[in-house]
Formats: sequence, structure tokens, C-alpha cells
Amino acid sequence: MERSDNEFLVHNESVDKAKKNSKRFNRIEFCIFLSGICVFAQLYIFQPMLSLVGGEFIVSPAKSSWTVSSSTMGMAIGLFFLAFKADSISRKNVMVFSLIISSLLTILSGFVFNFSLLIILNLIKGIVLAGVSSVALAYLSEEVDIKTLGFAISMYLSGNTTGGMCGRVIAGLLSGWIGWRDTVVIMGIFTLILGILFAILFPDSRFFNPKNTSVNEKLKLMKSFLNDRMMIRLYLVAGLLMGSFIALYNYLGIHLERPPFSLPHYLIAFIFLMYVTGVIGSITIGKWSDAHPPYKLIRIPGSLIIVGLLLMLPNNLVFIIIGLGLFTFSFFATHTLASRMVSQHAKEGKSTATSIYWLFYYVGSSIIGTGTGIIYAQKGWDYFVFTLLGLTVVSFLLSIKLIKKSATH
Repeated sequence: MERSDNEFLVHNESVDKAKKNSKRFNRIEFCIFLSGICVFAQLYIFQPMLSLVGGEFIVSPAKSSWTVSSSTMGMAIGLFFLAFKADSISRKNVMVFSLIISSLLTILSGFVFNFSLLIILNLIKGIVLAGVSSVALAYLSEEVDIKTLGFAISMYLSGNTTGGMCGRVIAGLLSGWIGWRDTVVIMGIFTLILGILFAILFPDSRFFNPKNTSVNEKLKLMKSFLNDRMMIRLYLVAGLLMGSFIALYNYLGIHLERPPFSLPHYLIAFIFLMYVTGVIGSITIGKWSDAHPPYKLIRIPGSLIIVGLLLMLPNNLVFIIIGLGLFTFSFFATHTLASRMVSQHAKEGKSTATSIYWLFYYVGSSIIGTGTGIIYAQKGWDYFVFTLLGLTVVSFLLSIKLIKKSATH
């Protein structure tokens, strides 16, 4: 019996998949890096400008933080719905649509003079941006040779971190000089150019086979993960830590603008360079987790996060910088371990298990990122930090439970 063309490709995919240093591989890597920059530069663009937005619309820090939280909530909503449909739509078409439309929405948000409308636009932008996050890793696993897949994924994650860090630093610097509206428009035009470049250069899929999965089957699989005690603990760790991480970066800039620090905007913008310590944390813990069980390692960064927050209580700039670096390093390290544990623990439906992880991740970001702002506004910095300490202690205790649970298997 003769094999169909698709069957032939599947049986010979190791020969045809993009290999390192090939023209196709280089184009994939360049474009996937650009996509990471575009997504995360737009997702958190308002974070370094919360005080400026709040000042113009005359709203509290907690309310102005909705410019960030609405985007991350939109991302969570988009990821949830794409969990059902992403495997039936062209990978490239989804990503191109996401990058182009989100950039246009970013540009449009610079011309909005109603705060509620601005929040709605950011919510829609987050939903649209989910298109990239939902299929990027799947595209790489399908199109890149297994021997270089790890490198390919690291480039995508590097683009994410680079976009998140540079977007915040550039937005923080520009907004202090030319205002937040012009800054948003400039960043939108920049990401639009990158999106068009992506559309031109990004190779079409060769090994993607569209699938239509039953909604009932997907829901049953999701329910099984939510009933799994180890999974739900990992999901809660993701939500609690991401929420604390976003909250800290949301309000630290505002705290440093006020006495006794009274720092200028161009210095505050550089706090986002601390993301470099996060990259170091991910790489370091990633290497360790190849040699040691992740469930034994996760308590280390979990405890260091608490130490980092404690260092941020005194009104001492040196302590705050050290504490922020330790917190950022430990957050990314814990995130790396938790996401790996989710993938490893799921015997089937790994993409569904990962989608739920990201759902908790972004919902935690939205709820905690905004909710703690009310505490900061009403009670001040110390109560705010103690709230984050409470959340991270709960996360640490959950990670201890993971150790005990994993040890029994």
C-alpha cells in the first residue's frame, strides 16, 4: 500500500525539519524572536507609565493599573478560547493576525480620551495577543529539528524577556520626556513594523496538520487537571507569584517617585533592567533541573523570594535594589520549574495542562496586580509589601506540599 504525502512527511520529518544554521532555521529563529518582542512590549507597555495615566485621568494607582491588568486578563481569556481552536487554524496566520491587529490597537490607544474605553481596548489587545502565545511553541516543536529545539525555544523566551524589559525601559524613558500618548503611538508603530517584517519572513508550516477536537473532550481533560492536587498546587503557585511579581513592578515606580526617594523618571525606568537577573535565574535553574528533580529545587527560589521582599521594607535604596534583584531572579526560577513540572506531570494533553497554567498565571497577574494597589493606596508601602509576603509564603507552603507529594510517587 502506498503512503500518502502527509504520511511520508511524518515518517521523514527528522530529515526535513529545520536544522541549526540552515536558512529556514535562521528565518524561524529571527522571526520568533521578533514575535516575542512584539507581544511583551505591548502587553506591559503601560506598567512604567501608571502615574502619568493616573494623573491625566485623575484615578488612583490601583485603578490606573487596570491598563496593565486588562491586557493580562485579555491574554487569559484569549488563551482559554484558543485552547479549543488553535490546533485547527494555520499557525502563521494566527500569529500574523495577532501581531498586526494588536499593534493597530496599541496605536489607537494613544488617541483615547476615555479611561473606560482605554481599558476595553487593552482587554481586546490582550485577547488578540494570545494568538502568538498559544501557537508559538507548538510551531517550533513541529518545524524545528529535535536536536536544536531547546535552542529554538530559548530564543523565543529570550524575545519575550527582551520585549518585556526593553518595552518597559523605553516606555518609561520616553513617557517622561514626550508624554504617555506619544510614547504609546511610537511603540505601536515600532511593533507594527516588526509585525509586517514577521509576516514577510516567517516560513509557512510544513508539518502542521489541522485537528478539530471535541469541546467536551477538552473540557473533560481540563476538569481532570483541576481535580489533580499536584496540578492545582502548581497552578496556584503560578497565579500567586505572577500576581505578586506584577504588583511589585506596578507600584515600585510610584513608591520611588515619592519621598524619601523622589527619583526622576529616567532613573526609575531602569528598574526594569532587573529582568536580566530573571534571565539568569531561568538559565541557572534550568541547568540544575536537568541534573536534579525540579520538585526538590523549587523550595530554594521559593524561599529567596520571601527574603527579597523583606529587603524591600526599609526605606533604603540599596536594600530595595538588592531585594528587587533577588525577587526577580527567584520568580523566574520558580516559574521555570513550575511550568516544567506541569508539562512533565501531564501524561496526556500536555498543551491543555500548559494552557490552564498560563490561565492561572495571567488571572493572578490581573487580580493581584490591581487588588494590591488598593492596599498600597489606603495603607502605604509597608502594608503592601506584607500583603505580598503573605501571598508568597502561601506559594512557598504549596511548593513544600509539591515536594512531599512528588516524593511519594
